[in-house]
Amino acid sequence: MSIEQRRVLATAIPGPKSTELQQRKKAAVSAGVGVTLPVYIERAGGGILVDVDGNQLIDFGSGIAVTTVGNSAPRVVERVQRQVADFTHTCFMITPYEEYLEVCEALNALTPGDHDKRSALFNSGAEAVENAIKVARAATGRQAVVAFDHAYHGRTNLTMALTAKNMPYKQSFGPFANEIYRVPMAYPYRWPTGSEHCADEAFAMFVNTVHAQVGEANTAAVIVEPIQGEGGFIVPPPGFLSMVADWCTENGIVFIADEIQTGFCRTGDWFASEFEGVVPDLIATAKGIAGGLPLAGVTGRAELMDAVHVGGLGGTYGGNPVACAAALGAIETMRAEDLPGRARIISSIMLPRLRTMAERFELIGDVRGRGAMLAIELVSDRSAKTPDPIATGLISSACHQQGLVTLTAGTFGNVLRFLPPLSIGDELLTEGLDILEAAIVQHLASP
Repeated sequence: MSIEQRRVLATAIPGPKSTELQQRKKAAVSAGVGVTLPVYIERAGGGILVDVDGNQLIDFGSGIAVTTVGNSAPRVVERVQRQVADFTHTCFMITPYEEYLEVCEALNALTPGDHDKRSALFNSGAEAVENAIKVARAATGRQAVVAFDHAYHGRTNLTMALTAKNMPYKQSFGPFANEIYRVPMAYPYRWPTGSEHCADEAFAMFVNTVHAQVGEANTAAVIVEPIQGEGGFIVPPPGFLSMVADWCTENGIVFIADEIQTGFCRTGDWFASEFEGVVPDLIATAKGIAGGLPLAGVTGRAELMDAVHVGGLGGTYGGNPVACAAALGAIETMRAEDLPGRARIISSIMLPRLRTMAERFELIGDVRGRGAMLAIELVSDRSAKTPDPIATGLISSACHQQGLVTLTAGTFGNVLRFLPPLSIGDELLTEGLDILEAAIVQHLASP
């Protein structure tokens, strides 16, 4: 690739050009649009982001799991360039085009289950979730939707109602959509009676809560992230998701998997639901689907997807031809380069190292994740599991200063999450982990 795969610190982070651009941002962009690390990027590829000051940063964020195939992946670039030269838009609902069909055919083939499927394309993860709810309500004739503690499903009015975390996603933006109900999530690290009891007890609480507060016959859908994202990369214990899915089937309730962050090879399978053989009725996808271009999809059982009246699904830009071309290039890359396998290799490098850090540092209460979707949860008291968001922010900031892009997450703001592009090299992974470890040591040594 054209960008040398090495870290370069040419200036302080951020450098003078980025600092100047950040001042322009403050004058031109709403203050409500935050920036995690104010370095302005001019090129990117592999595992490296190059900023306007010539710094080369190691990318452990992938634009929040979007650039799974890497930035400027050759197959994506080639298809996008060709499509832009042909046409950029007609609106599929007015005069359709083959690229939309090809993406839907790929989604129908790749998503879990061998049943007859249909797909529809949208612009963002929140749109995908919102339309999955529309499909479930139309197909069942019911209204209630059940979501979980620690969930994140988007920033639209309906998806804010589904999202559990108030700040910054919901604060001051209500009232929210109604007929949304919340149940406890199977969170092994924080389950009161211990992780060994988590699956069965969380499932029992889920069933009892829905029965008592909602009613099975009123419930259109249950929506869950197979591994929760913004909530802190919470991996439910084995068996929990399959029990929920089976219960939904028994009660005529649509089981929706929000695979917006977990989908497209991120967790070591094409989709995280596959790990335990869970087959969702509907699956929402976005982020890694199109190599960085805005595209999302809802894929599901044909009888559910076809239950919506003609014209009930769609949108002016949904399934834009350029975004579809990017998705076809990204999927081709995932297949050709065996990116599910690459995610598992990344896990084999990162997980042992993170676990060794946890043995060394009491600050790390838990190490979790799957594939190239990994996290550490930081606590000030390991026995009490007291969240430590201050340490999390300081360590992440120290990583930034050394040229490693890290992200935080978690309902309590105390999780460092790692989402490297699957195109990153082993050497950069190791160097990034070195920087992380040094940042923890520096934090613990500070007064």
